[in-house]
Amino acid sequence: MKIVIVDDEQDMRQSISQWLTLSGFETQTYARAEEALPHITADFAGIVISDIRMPGMDGMAFLKRLNSIDHSLPVIMITGHGDVPMAVEAMRIGAFDFLEKPFDPEKMSALAKRAIQARRLTLDNRSLRRELSDGTGIMHRLVGTSPAMERLREDILDLGQADGHVLISGETGTGKTLVAHALHAVGPRAGRPFITVTCGAHEEGRLMALLFGAETGAEIGAEIGAAHSLERPALEVARGGTLVLEDIETLSDAVQARLLSVLDEAQNTGRDLHIIAICNGAQGLAGCEAALRPDLFFRLAAMHIALPPLRQRGEDVLTLFAQFAENYAQEYGTDPIHPTAQEAAQMLQAPWPGNLRQLLNLAERATLQARRGAGSITALLMNDTTEVVPQDMGEGKPLKEYVEAFERMLIDNTMRRHRGSVAAVMEELSLPRRTLNEKMAKYGLSRADYL
Repeated sequence: MKIVIVDDEQDMRQSISQWLTLSGFETQTYARAEEALPHITADFAGIVISDIRMPGMDGMAFLKRLNSIDHSLPVIMITGHGDVPMAVEAMRIGAFDFLEKPFDPEKMSALAKRAIQARRLTLDNRSLRRELSDGTGIMHRLVGTSPAMERLREDILDLGQADGHVLISGETGTGKTLVAHALHAVGPRAGRPFITVTCGAHEEGRLMALLFGAETGAEIGAEIGAAHSLERPALEVARGGTLVLEDIETLSDAVQARLLSVLDEAQNTGRDLHIIAICNGAQGLAGCEAALRPDLFFRLAAMHIALPPLRQRGEDVLTLFAQFAENYAQEYGTDPIHPTAQEAAQMLQAPWPGNLRQLLNLAERATLQARRGAGSITALLMNDTTEVVPQDMGEGKPLKEYVEAFERMLIDNTMRRHRGSVAAVMEELSLPRRTLNEKMAKYGLSRADYL
């Protein structure tokens, strides 16, 4: 992320730049707003710090132009003492915050950090929204062509637009937090606050304060989720956006009663409140219903998404493993590993109690093993799957399905390795062009995805 600094006073912009650079930020300075504008686009990966009083285009006019380019771009205004009313007006029309001269450099760094976090979240939401809405790049996030994943993507688009409370259930490691992020990104709240509270990580009193506010009025000041430090109750910060409650099944009776009261109040007063509740456990929706009081459960579960466990996603296992293995190969500076036919069949039959997290861990360990020239995927799988096979595993699949899954994985891996070069793939697999084209069409593989 980059910080653009605009100030007509050379000493001021240089001192700001030097301090922020020492604080670990990348900066770019301009003496005039007109010089900075050509470098700021709708998806500019950064924030802007600008003085208000400047010759030519002043800070207010500059802010309005930036708002027309991207209304979500964080702009921090710098003002002298006599310009505070103007800075307040700037906040009204969309500025992220303002600093009054002379300002504390530490405060400036902290403010810049919060603005960059907000910008990063906005850009991530937009990227995910585009991927889900138009299909481009969706394999990078919600990978898989199984019927279960196709239904999941359709549910995300439908329920995201519906904008009601949603309950997400599924086993540990199935990607529930990613789906919550996707629901927010494709709906009308995209770009607004996205606040996550892990309910199971806090005792009752602390959770009450985090969600609803401390009765004493003291600052909360705790880390919430991965990137949010709240000084106000989560329900207040998330207003207009989305509040994600992870581990909803761990809520005590007292917290459940308070949350239900807030939901009732929001419904009666028209308060803008949107909750995505996440429930863990193999029992799915039934387990969540058993853990929550009925009136709260039915309020939160008005819309429901159940994430499929990995063992029910068929050859998605091989597609995901190939992607994970390629990522780890780049990270560790080695060649991607490719399962043998026997290993691929074993992966398709494995119970995967840890779901995507377990598969990701397997890909990393297998990559490290291969780099040392030792070990096998089979040995790692045997260590991972000592648990009893779940009842919903079924009795296996016909040989034809295993053969087709392995064939698809082999063509996919080879196309990735040769970056879409059909001639190279034909030579390595000893396939005529027509046969390769037919098989790629059969398995839904497109050369354009590998270029």
